[in-house]
Amino acid sequence: MSMQHVASPAISFTPPKRNSLTHIPGDEGWPIIGKTLEVLADPKGHIEKHAAKYGLIHRTHLFGETSIVFLGPEANELVLFDQAKLFSSTHGWAIVLGRLFPRGLMLLDFDEHRLHRRALSVAFKSGPMKSYLAQLDAGIAARVAQWKARPGPMLFYPAMKQLTLDLAATSFLGADIGSEVDEITRAFIDMIAASVAPIRKPLPGTQMARGVKGRKRIVAYFSEQIPIRRGRGGEDLFSQLCHATHEDGALLSTQDIVDHMSFLMMAAHDTLTSSLTSFIAALAAHPQWQDRLRNEVAGLGIAPDQPTTLDKLEAMPLCEMAFKETMRMKPPVPSMPRRAVRDFSFKGYAIPAGTLIGINPLFTHHMPDIWPDPETFDPMRFTDEAQRNRHRFAYVPFGGGAHMCLGLHFAYMQAKCFARHFLQNLSVSLEDGYKPEWQMWPIPKPRDGLRVTLKPVCLDPGRHSNRATGIAIR
Repeated sequence: MSMQHVASPAISFTPPKRNSLTHIPGDEGWPIIGKTLEVLADPKGHIEKHAAKYGLIHRTHLFGETSIVFLGPEANELVLFDQAKLFSSTHGWAIVLGRLFPRGLMLLDFDEHRLHRRALSVAFKSGPMKSYLAQLDAGIAARVAQWKARPGPMLFYPAMKQLTLDLAATSFLGADIGSEVDEITRAFIDMIAASVAPIRKPLPGTQMARGVKGRKRIVAYFSEQIPIRRGRGGEDLFSQLCHATHEDGALLSTQDIVDHMSFLMMAAHDTLTSSLTSFIAALAAHPQWQDRLRNEVAGLGIAPDQPTTLDKLEAMPLCEMAFKETMRMKPPVPSMPRRAVRDFSFKGYAIPAGTLIGINPLFTHHMPDIWPDPETFDPMRFTDEAQRNRHRFAYVPFGGGAHMCLGLHFAYMQAKCFARHFLQNLSVSLEDGYKPEWQMWPIPKPRDGLRVTLKPVCLDPGRHSNRATGIAIR
């Protein structure tokens, strides 16, 4: 099928008038600002309070527009699975990502999205993934070695943010990116910060202005590099996309590659920074689980200087379960917007076309009837038996349906590779009495950077540590 026939239609949505939604219970708050400040201050508390008062479907007013909140697994399935093609991701995310990350995969709809996703999937097949793992493994091992050489107190979030950005640059762009790497990563940092900046216009001196400038630099870099990569090839993700084709055999356009690379690097960097920081915070707060995961790593039989292989990552089920539990408690994308493209009804409520819809993984992941004692860290929620009778849309850290995160397996691969090196070399703890506070929206992060203390451990293959003290026992 030719791509010229599947471009997403240029639909202009007019939000419905407020009186067309008053049949739905809710509270829109103050004029103009609505409930925005309450959501920014405490998104979890706000949504739980409103759900208790108004139900799992209710009306609110955020960022200048009335919207309808849909909560729970059934709502997640309706919106994410979207069998009837009722919901536009393009027009849901555009207000946040449209200016800086236009036409990324998450901002495409229906047939166009399907064909672009199929073209991009070549970059996440077995061969390229092995190449990415080699780059990730070397980069993580080197950074953990630096941390081990300088143990003691540290702020973990900024250290992880720099690591994931460096890893995205090498595994996505190639180890030989050269002297431009600092400039390119700086541009990405400015774009990511601008995407959630309160001032949405690129006025002089604003974060949005810096983000727009960074976008121009990124566009120029990728545009210059595409013909070079097509000529020489390569195993990094950028080179893979430069050779990716649509169903009719046509190469992705320069603009398509620019847009997809920008979005993929942003998504891989920001969400993994959040999730891996949450993972380490959970292990620091639950040393018994830290010990169990360290024993699992010891059982892999990998010497500290040996590379990580895909088969070894498959032998780390406890680490994967613990990582999943951290994303249950602090999903990297706490809320997901869509816009209705047609009138529809759900649970007895009529919703007009043009309505902004929001689902909320953060709420669903803490529903006590699905997750008993939801504030307790318990990786055993993710055994095969525990998951068997759970609604398939009760756990949605990577979305679902057609827009299920394309990099899901990349994320698990990086998380378990990081866990292997970190646990094999370091233990992590929190100061007595210290409980980090988290900013949960737009992406979870510790408000103070997460103060932790690192200590070296010596974990030889074939030996298991029963305490994270650096003493290995047979």
